[in-house]
Amino acid sequence: MIMTDTVATPARPALEPATRDPKISDELLDQGREAYRVDREHVFHSWSAQQKITPMTVVRAEGSHLWDGEGRKLIDFSSQMVNTNIGHSHPAVVAAIQEQAAKIATIAPSHANDARSEAARLICELAPAGLDHVFFTNGGADAVEHAIRMARIHTGKHKVLSAYRSYHGGTDLAVNVTGDTRRFDADRSSAGVARFLPPYLYRSYFHAQDEQQESERALEHLEQVIQLEGAKNIAAIILETVPGTAGIYAPPPGYLAGVRELTRKYGLLMIADEVMAGFGRTGKWFAFEHWDVTPDLITFAKGVNSGYVPLGGVVISDEVYGTFAEYPYQGGLTYSGHPLACAAAVATITAMRDEQMVENAERIGREVIGPRLEQIKQRHPCVGDVRGLGAFWAVELVKNRGTKEPMAAYGGTSPEMNELVAECKRLGMLPFNNYNRVHVVPPLNTPDDVLHRGLDILDQALELTDRHVTD
Repeated sequence: MIMTDTVATPARPALEPATRDPKISDELLDQGREAYRVDREHVFHSWSAQQKITPMTVVRAEGSHLWDGEGRKLIDFSSQMVNTNIGHSHPAVVAAIQEQAAKIATIAPSHANDARSEAARLICELAPAGLDHVFFTNGGADAVEHAIRMARIHTGKHKVLSAYRSYHGGTDLAVNVTGDTRRFDADRSSAGVARFLPPYLYRSYFHAQDEQQESERALEHLEQVIQLEGAKNIAAIILETVPGTAGIYAPPPGYLAGVRELTRKYGLLMIADEVMAGFGRTGKWFAFEHWDVTPDLITFAKGVNSGYVPLGGVVISDEVYGTFAEYPYQGGLTYSGHPLACAAAVATITAMRDEQMVENAERIGREVIGPRLEQIKQRHPCVGDVRGLGAFWAVELVKNRGTKEPMAAYGGTSPEMNELVAECKRLGMLPFNNYNRVHVVPPLNTPDDVLHRGLDILDQALELTDRHVTD
């Protein structure tokens, strides 16, 4: 077993397994059991082989915790799909939804209403100057669809460039724009997508030795792709500002500014996919603020209202808006700007400001999560890399630090990763895992003591994973 770069530390007291919370009633558990039975009879689950899954039942969720079908209280280190940025059942947002439902529960998007108007105003207030209009969608995937449609109409060009190791949604175009393995069964050339390699220093495609080399070589590669694909045919480059499920690898200094420069040089639009990284997740309202870059279009969803009611959208620059000032935009959705979803967004943004959640996300990343994960990396030879910012972190697990052999193959899982996830749950923490990584992505307002408890659980669970490290 390789112990390179690990530091001997005193043994921690073993954590006890999570047990049934006495506050969870027998009646609630019975309801959960019935929900599970009906689920297995009738619910078709996404991204799954239907007969090979045993979905966890959730009977209650509040704050930074949820309770499973056995009544165990679990720390939610996943924020579900990295979207419950304000935690579960925030009373101000729940009240806003209830109040809106009593006033206007739904209305056609052709009509103005105060919930949608105020949500749009607040979002534009957070966006950079010159991005003053919002088109609302039902989620992140259709936000990507519409951003690309707008870019194509605005530029009169069809092709779109996207990065490998990216995710942009599950609808037809969005999954074709996606760069990871989830696109494989739907991938087709008629979508008009070409891909480029992203900067990812830990597994550099460019044989870089440091961030500067990685940034310079990745930008040189991207410019070559633009030239080889034909700039006259390319409408836009779309990229996750900080890739989410692909691995939370923030771009090296200079990279995003370089991408912005290339889009201007070759007459392309820049679409920033902020669906996961936006609305405070990285310690800024939008992740691109870390690198002082302004895109032409911003896609958002998830954290805008913590998923309490489905909502997404596109923030549109004045230049792109001008294309549709006199020419009608051929796109829309029945539930665009749904009043319940927009009321939730208004309440969420207000609560985040009042409670300084974005500032707290920056602090916990700098003071709590980052330092603890570095300690965990030193303790565990299975940890190849830790990286992140705000409340957005990845722990990359390897079988060998020298070769960087992943603990699970790209695009798949492994018994070792399944064992780790099961142990985290047994000890009382719900992790977010993808391939050979565990992502530490709690709600932005998670108390420090709860964060430490969750990290203690991860620390102990990784002792199992260390056993799979090879010489």
